[in-house]
Amino acid sequence: MIEQLAKIISEYKGEKVELTMDTVIISDLGLNSLDLVNLITEIEDEFDVEIPDRAIKLFKTVKDVIRFIEEADED
Repeated sequence: MIEQLAKIISEYKGEKVELTMDTVIISDLGLNSLDLVNLITEIEDEFDVEIPDRAIKLFKTVKDVIRFIEEADED
């Protein structure tokens, strides 16, 4: 899953990014809140999940995003 996220973010940024579970989405990747919203839309499409705005505010690291997707898959 981390590889899929890296691919989505790399395509969005136009440059290859390396992710770890502890990568901080905003500061480590140089994104702003608008970038995050745009990426969430792409992540929703890729993983066929719906991510509510309240959940987005809780996403600090890549681990947070993956945990949300995995829990959504269990439902």
